[in-house]
Amino acid sequence: MVINLSNFFNIKNKNSKISDFQDLEHLDGVAISVVNAKLYNPPRDDLVLFYFRDGANFASVYTQSTIISENIKWNKQLNSKKINAILINTRNANAFTGKNGFQGLKEIAEELSVQLTLKKKNDDEEFEKIKPKDILFGCTGTIGELFPTRKIKDSIPELVNKIKYNQNKYLWVKASLGIMTTDLVPKLAMEECKIGNVTVKLYGVAKGSGMIYPNMATTLAYVFTDAKISSKILKKLLKKNIENTFNAISCDGDTSTNDMVALFATGKAKNSIVNNINDERIKNFDNCLNNLLLNLAKRVTADGEGASKFISIHVENAKTEQDAKKISFSIANSPLVKTAFAGEDPNWGRIIMAIGKSQIYINLNKINISFGDYKIIERGELSKDYDEVILKEYMKNEKIDLKIDLKMGSKKFTAYTMDLTKKYIEINSDYRS
Repeated sequence: MVINLSNFFNIKNKNSKISDFQDLEHLDGVAISVVNAKLYNPPRDDLVLFYFRDGANFASVYTQSTIISENIKWNKQLNSKKINAILINTRNANAFTGKNGFQGLKEIAEELSVQLTLKKKNDDEEFEKIKPKDILFGCTGTIGELFPTRKIKDSIPELVNKIKYNQNKYLWVKASLGIMTTDLVPKLAMEECKIGNVTVKLYGVAKGSGMIYPNMATTLAYVFTDAKISSKILKKLLKKNIENTFNAISCDGDTSTNDMVALFATGKAKNSIVNNINDERIKNFDNCLNNLLLNLAKRVTADGEGASKFISIHVENAKTEQDAKKISFSIANSPLVKTAFAGEDPNWGRIIMAIGKSQIYINLNKINISFGDYKIIERGELSKDYDEVILKEYMKNEKIDLKIDLKMGSKKFTAYTMDLTKKYIEINSDYRS
């Protein structure tokens, strides 16, 4: 994959892509470094470090796959109260690499902790030693290949030397580009809100394009805030807000071995401490976190491998939320449904098929189905106003909204997916070439 960086960073160019993203600027307590560790050929930025000079409270959620990457194993065994860094590499998933893969992370963490401690000693009058257990890892790329420990270790001096304490939009985009694999565009989002009367920021970056199906998080995503929030509250907020965001997307129905969403709080905003997730002062932050996670999750789906359409599947008035979720994903993960969307074919019979295979009881005399504002099924029968010519025209849109109203209860769920195109097959049949 070759990324044309000039299109992203040349703001004066009328085709510049950097203008497409929000203005993520400086966030206190976070430092960034991005280097080329020669993991790709041709070379590109492939190693990204987020450094928390004074530490950060954190929370993470991980894949529920029974086969997990070595970095997930590493992260799960850490017991640090605060984290000083997270290092993300692309090109190699470090999954199914066994003892060598885990040992590689141990060696890298030891080297990085030494280098960061030296930097901290030079930068600060008072400092505490950074330990290997204070470092998290994110890995993404091909499963089962030998982990490039030596290349990453050899890049650490340059990585630490290039740490930038002050960020700008360029640096955030560069970091987002550095964690991409088959993605075509970087994924960034930001929100601002108040805790009490103190303004706090939330910045987020993500990657993901294939092997995307929710069984926790279905991608890599990292969210940073300058808010002062304990790890205990962060964990509750993340667990709550993952369900209708990263757990609501699917590109191809496959769950990665490396899924990870992490939330870091530097505490630099100096807001009053919140000890209860139900505290009124945290509600704005809660809403902003959900908005940011959903923004990133939608960007992952829209950039699905070979995607030409972004599809929202709204299931309403179900008996339970679980019923609504099961039906929505039965539709979202159906190859027949997804190829019909790719071919702009209004074959609504495939929607009916996908609803039925969910094995959720449906009262066929009540169900309504609409594509956008166009009614297809009303009370279990083809709408009297159904016009396939009009519906074919609607199917040409890049964004498609599908609504299924079950008329059986009050619960709902929305899933987000993309179509299945010939390009998807080309990308994945040539993935390692």
